[in-house]
Order: sequence, then C-alpha cells, then structure tokens
Amino acid sequence: MSTESFSVPTILIRPSHGWAPLRLKDLWDYRELLYFLIWRDIKVRYKQTVLGIAWVVIQPVFTMIVFSVFFGWLAKVPSDGLPYPIFAFCALLPWQLFAYSLTGASNSLVANQNLITKVYFPRLVIPFASTVAGLLDFAIASGVLLGMMGFYHIVPTVAVWTLPLFVLLAGATALGVGIWFSALNVQYRDVQYVLPFLTQIWLFATPIAYPSSLVPESWRVLYGLNPMAGVVEGFRWALLGTGNGPGPMLATSVLVALALLVSGVYYFRRMERTFADLV
Repeated sequence: MSTESFSVPTILIRPSHGWAPLRLKDLWDYRELLYFLIWRDIKVRYKQTVLGIAWVVIQPVFTMIVFSVFFGWLAKVPSDGLPYPIFAFCALLPWQLFAYSLTGASNSLVANQNLITKVYFPRLVIPFASTVAGLLDFAIASGVLLGMMGFYHIVPTVAVWTLPLFVLLAGATALGVGIWFSALNVQYRDVQYVLPFLTQIWLFATPIAYPSSLVPESWRVLYGLNPMAGVVEGFRWALLGTGNGPGPMLATSVLVALALLVSGVYYFRRMERTFADLV
C-alpha cells in the first residue's frame, strides 16, 4: 500500500505581525472550548465554599443594606420616589454582573497561563468565557429583585423587554475593559493592584447609591462617558419607571462601550503573539 494514503496534512502556526486581523469566526470554531471554560469557571468559583452559590445573593443584599442605612436613612439621598432598598438593589444587579465579569476577564490570561503555553487556540476565548460566566450569578440575583418588587407592589413597566439590551451593554463594557486589562496584565502585573481600586472608584462614579437626576442637565452627556451610568439608568427606567428614557446620555454610553470593545479586541489581537512568552 502506498505511503501517500497515510499522509496527514500539516498545519503551520505562525505569529501575526503588526495589526492582526480580528478573525472573530475563531470564537465560533472553538465554541466547544468556550462552553467548557464557561462551565469550569462557574464550578470553580464556589467550589469548597461553605455557603456556595448563596454568595451570589449575599453580596448584593448586604451591599444594599449598607447603602440603605448610610445613604438612604442617614444621608437622606433621594431615590426618585421609590423605597431606597429597591432603588439601590436594582442598580447593584447590573453592577455585580459588570464587576464580576471585569475582574474575571482581566485576570483570565494569567490564571490560565498553563493552558496558554501548551495548547494553541484563539486566546480571546479566555476573557470572553470569564465574562459570560457571570450571567448565571445575574440570573439568580434577579430572582431576589423580583421578590422585592412583589413585596413593594411594584409592577415592571412596558419597557421591561429592553432589559436584555442593557445587560448586553453591561457585558460589552466589562468585556471591552477586561480585554484591555487582560492583555496589559500579561506584561504589567501592576494591573491586579490597580483593578480593585479602579472598580471601587467606578462604583461611586456610577448612579447606584444616588440618582442621576442629581447631575446637572448640562453634564448628562458627559456623564454618559461612563457606560455603566447608561446601564444603571436603563435598568431603573425599564423596571421601575424612574428617570428618563433612552436619550443622549445612553447614546454616549453605547458609543463609549463599543469603542472600548473594538479597540480592546484590536489591541488584544496585536499582543496575542507575545502571551505565551510573557505569561
């Protein structure tokens, strides 16, 4: 039998040069790996913990209680005519999704260095999986919000169907910033120290403990440069009927989120060839 019948095609993998093409189709080609990484992140997060998945509810609930005491009761911060606990929790829900996804994506490459140095696959799969894994926590915590709305006899508005769009905006923001930080974290490990500080500052720069109505009207568009401001206000508008509907501030938030995401993916692909050597 001829040896030619046993020949196996050879695939030569070479590093890209300059600004590499995005090749987003690779995410679909490696979708099984993506599913595996998402499921692994979900299982590992609460493995060998006493309370397990209950932390998904405990964290935002206790934060809501602290905000309610210090901002709602003591500082008398306005809450757009709503009970302060539900006013705060409705904003903490998308914020928890954003903060978890951002932290996971930013540290994902360093946390998976053994995988990166041994196997070839599109590295963009790793931060993307870390971002998507946060949706389970979001879904569980959403049940608490629905229970609170029932307790306060609050009915969702007709705009509730727009909530997935605001979830998508929060995820795009987290992924865009997370991709930037994940690539930078490979080369500069200072990112792991900067990230908690940045997240804390970002929390208070977002209208979670206070309404955006406190921001002067002339500053609203500028305030929209924080994409999470648009997400939080969108959540309250769609669920609770507070604030203004989609407008210039939300449009600014969407544009900034898209800019972060697109620029982050391009920078990530440019630096991707160096990950295995530096990580």
